[in-house]
Amino acid sequence: FQQFSDTGSRKEHVKITSEPKPGFLERLSETSGGMLIGLVTFLLAFYLLFTNEGRALRTAKSLDEGLSLVVSLDSIHSISQQNEGRLVHLAGALSTSKPLFDPSYGLSIQAVKLKRNVEMYQWVEYEDSKEYEEDGEIKKETKYSYNTEWKSEVVNSRNFDREIGHKNPSAMAVESFTAVSPNVQVGSFVLSKGLVDKIDDFKQLSLSHLEDPHADVTRKEDYFYHSDNPRRPEVGDLRVSFFYAGLSGDDPHLGSADRVSLQLLLYFVGSVPNSETSKYFSLSSKVTVIARQRGDQLVPYHTKSGDVLEILYPGDLSVEEVFQKEQESNTMKTWALRAAGWLSMFVGISLMTRIFHTLVDWFPVVRDLVNIGLKAFALCAASSLSLLTISVGWLFYRPLWALLLALLSIVPILVARSQVLPKKQQ
Repeated sequence: FQQFSDTGSRKEHVKITSEPKPGFLERLSETSGGMLIGLVTFLLAFYLLFTNEGRALRTAKSLDEGLSLVVSLDSIHSISQQNEGRLVHLAGALSTSKPLFDPSYGLSIQAVKLKRNVEMYQWVEYEDSKEYEEDGEIKKETKYSYNTEWKSEVVNSRNFDREIGHKNPSAMAVESFTAVSPNVQVGSFVLSKGLVDKIDDFKQLSLSHLEDPHADVTRKEDYFYHSDNPRRPEVGDLRVSFFYAGLSGDDPHLGSADRVSLQLLLYFVGSVPNSETSKYFSLSSKVTVIARQRGDQLVPYHTKSGDVLEILYPGDLSVEEVFQKEQESNTMKTWALRAAGWLSMFVGISLMTRIFHTLVDWFPVVRDLVNIGLKAFALCAASSLSLLTISVGWLFYRPLWALLLALLSIVPILVARSQVLPKKQQ
């Protein structure tokens, strides 16, 4: 049954549900389902750990290969046929042929990407639950609270525990979008789609010097509001902000990109940048690229190790700096996936051995001891099996290191055994 207790405010209420305490067979059935999930998680850990090691070593070899072959270009404004098909390194300012527009707000910017972000003022539901045992029943007390916030996605109020008084519109009148320039260059070289995708250092566009674009739209700070009163918005009101990535190109009103302080143009229909608006401008983006030269295009480079090199970083970096960053990124990704694999194995073993905890659940002292033992077993087994799996992954690449890791995988078992023997003697 359900029992409702209202706090007197329509923004918060408490619901209490209760159900009979599950019997032994019911809990055993639930544990069996958990064992199946544990088995899948356990097997997934082996796959994740094994493939991660092969990926990490393959990427490291590909980066070493790239570093030994890469050629730094003397000029980004001339294309040398001698470098056709080779891995090249270059740095320069981004350029695009045409500005990106948002006609709905009369806004334009010379950049690689322009993102319109639309948020709606709407109700959001929060839950805070706790379970307890009372009169032989398991009771769950859930506190629901509601607050109004700006959200970039529509919150479906139909899923609320109490929709009355907290109803949201089903859709936004204005949609978010990201415009991408169809032709992005560094000097005379055209960037591939993969390189353009890497230009994602979005910064919010300042709108403080602009006027309201329409009668029903109000500008306040760096937002356009579809609201009667932006200071006190109502549910369903919208606010729109803009972000850009990869400033680029030249503008006849401001001078060349290497002489102005921001290669950015914002205007409404009929307006022209002047000395007042130029203070909002800054230098166009400079990037460093390592990719294969194919005519006037920069495309992915396929290494002998089987990886693809298609690298872009903001700023002016040397070849050594770029490959050092890539090696560091590879190391971080490798350790993150190793941790995820170990955790997956630990959770899987814990779920598969949970049945022993269920069998002694009626005896509190024995249950606590078994619980501690099962966690220790899962910890040692996950550590040993993770090291063993990693060593197998290294077997074809670094056999000596693989043997060392295989020997290390025995250590957690020996440590656990050394703790058990004194207890038996006692």
